[in-house]
Amino acid sequence: MLKTTTSRVIVRLAVICLLALSGATIGFAQPEQPDLTIDAATRTQVIDAILKRLNDSYVFPEVAKKMEQSIRERVDKKEYEQITSSKEFAKKLTDDLQAVSKDKHLRVRYSHQAIPERGPRREPTAEEREQRKRDLTWMNHGFGKVERLRGNIGYLEFFNFADEELGADTVAAAMNFINGTDALIIDMRSNGGGNPAMVALVCSYLFGPEPVHLNDLYWREGNRTDEFWTKKEVAGRRYLNKDVYVLTSKRTFSGAEEFTYNLKNLKRATIIGETTGGGAHPGGGFRISEHFGMFVPTGRAISPITKTNWEGTGVTPDVAVPADQALLVARLMAMKKSLTTLANPDFKAGVEDEIQKLEKELAALKSKS
Repeated sequence: MLKTTTSRVIVRLAVICLLALSGATIGFAQPEQPDLTIDAATRTQVIDAILKRLNDSYVFPEVAKKMEQSIRERVDKKEYEQITSSKEFAKKLTDDLQAVSKDKHLRVRYSHQAIPERGPRREPTAEEREQRKRDLTWMNHGFGKVERLRGNIGYLEFFNFADEELGADTVAAAMNFINGTDALIIDMRSNGGGNPAMVALVCSYLFGPEPVHLNDLYWREGNRTDEFWTKKEVAGRRYLNKDVYVLTSKRTFSGAEEFTYNLKNLKRATIIGETTGGGAHPGGGFRISEHFGMFVPTGRAISPITKTNWEGTGVTPDVAVPADQALLVARLMAMKKSLTTLANPDFKAGVEDEIQKLEKELAALKSKS
């Protein structure tokens, strides 16, 4: 696996930029920003800077050329001439670029607060590392819930794949807690993605110590490919030889889609819910001007199994149900299977009662949809 110190820093910076520019959060809504009025000179400056950045960095150079051609044609047709709102301009550019690229990661963002110019790439200072550690600790490294549900079913919900080194203890604690359950439900319905190294770490707990090839990331810069494998050693207890269910929604995106895609292709989990968002191109955030930035996909995922990825299509669930029904469906599937192996009559009776209760809840939910 190609994993140098430099590449780790690049990936982590890309993740931070993705969270900032894509709107992915740990359970918080993005605050509304005041708008700014723009003039013709600003529109021209922003468009020229965006097209240069795309031609320099976008993962598919030929698609970058097509986007440039499309935007230039729209300029000639004066489609942007009447736009004076910064917010509207950023949205229009995003829509027009995505209309050509079909790339859901690619987007232009307006910021009312001035965007600082990025200096030369460097290692973070000790103070910056400590602040980042405090921030990730405050967010519990993206983990929201670890539960043992009735019927001895494990439940794990987290909203982001954060730093794999700083979050390793949290992952181990979560996996240790649910280790004795009969099946595990992993909730990705509100997970917007994150660090591919953390994706690999969490996947590692679901496979044995023999490394399993999960995913590759190809980067245009340097024409290089980073490989991601499960780890030979993990700090906590592995979850082996038991069923795993992954819950998805339309909001499941990027790294959360990779996690789902990996487990589906390796036949390690049953995917329940909705087709995911369809973003498989990682990259980074770039300053375009004082008040405009953009997220530019500079790489693409390549599955060692399918030789492709989920860009534009999303990950299709094995059991397609509305997102709000997915947890109930997964719990019912898990408990009905556990009935075939339960020997203790009291435990079995309790599971049967819970199944009846959940079936009534699911029927009531379906009747409202």
